[in-house]
Amino acid sequence: ARALMAAYGIALATPQQAALAGATLAAARIQISHDPVFGPVVFFGQGGIAADVAADRAAGLPPLNMTLARDMVSRTRVSRLLAQGQTEADADALIHTLVQVADMVADLPELSELDLNPLLAIGGGVVALGARLHLAKARGRRAELAIRPYPQELEERLDWNGGQILLRPIRPEDAPQHQQFFAALAPDDIRLRFFSAMRELPPAQLARLTQIDYDRAMAFIATRPNARGEAETLGVVRAVLDPDNQSAEFAVIVRSDLKGKGLGYILFQKLVDYFRARGTREIVGDALSENTGVQKMIRHFGGVVLPHPEAGMVRLQLPLR
Repeated sequence: ARALMAAYGIALATPQQAALAGATLAAARIQISHDPVFGPVVFFGQGGIAADVAADRAAGLPPLNMTLARDMVSRTRVSRLLAQGQTEADADALIHTLVQVADMVADLPELSELDLNPLLAIGGGVVALGARLHLAKARGRRAELAIRPYPQELEERLDWNGGQILLRPIRPEDAPQHQQFFAALAPDDIRLRFFSAMRELPPAQLARLTQIDYDRAMAFIATRPNARGEAETLGVVRAVLDPDNQSAEFAVIVRSDLKGKGLGYILFQKLVDYFRARGTREIVGDALSENTGVQKMIRHFGGVVLPHPEAGMVRLQLPLR
């Protein structure tokens, strides 16, 4: 157990550390268990003696990232108790440990149960005073996760417009820059994309756009560093797949000041290549009839623009097979 925890950056405390820290600090608990439907599940809640009596814990499906893990912790009452004696570095270390435990689930299909309790965040690090794990015969080389991990192999760097851009799947951490991207769109571009006038993305909709299940949907964004060295979103293309892998419904939008430079075509080509590789039969979409740009793009890729039962709309269709 000590070697396994150390491989993922989790230290097991010595008896002296446990006696010293356990007497003064609030404790957390991280668990792994298997659900017959969803597979591995990660739990976070109150640790120590109170863990057995307190019904205060949040559940998450691996894999996790810092954004999802932070949200898990914030949904528990113990998070406020932990914050009273923590520095920001301690809090980040605890969130990082939760992510590492989720990675452990994905990497080690033999790991059927894990219980880190109590778990202390001190000095910018995390110490587990106790660890219990259970190993079982693995069914495969990787754990059977309910949510597909971030597909890093789909990242691609390209030369564009005198510089280099990164095409990659969207991640939950992209939410702040996605909101900035939306704010940079002209009102007419927003209307053409969302079929309505919107001033900002509501939090629930922003979460749906950035927190996706890569098995059932895909969204590629184009990013590049801004003047401060931070990644900024330049455009996004997304599609939602039907359960039978027959049809993927798409939408695409590029930052208003970058239109006409071919970025939308680059993003759409990335989407076409991805779903063609998956064996999807077609890519489809709805557009306002005045949106001639997206109609021109579909025809460029060999698709067709069809009548729509709703007035003022057209149906876009691109066969992939």
